[in-house]
Amino acid sequence: MTPEDFYINPTLPIVHSDPDILGATPVFIATRLPMKTLLDDLEAGDSPCGVSRPFS
Repeated sequence: MTPEDFYINPTLPIVHSDPDILGATPVFIATRLPMKTLLDDLEAGDSPCGVSRPFS
């Protein structure tokens, strides 16, 4: 699944947990960006673009 798939079908889930990906840490699909990292960084005042850049 790629990020482009979500433009076609916005009802698809955006977070996924798999034991083979970061030990089942919930991540955004098609990335290895942990959901918690994004939420923690947003809470600290970082922009969404700045948070995701190191994970893309």
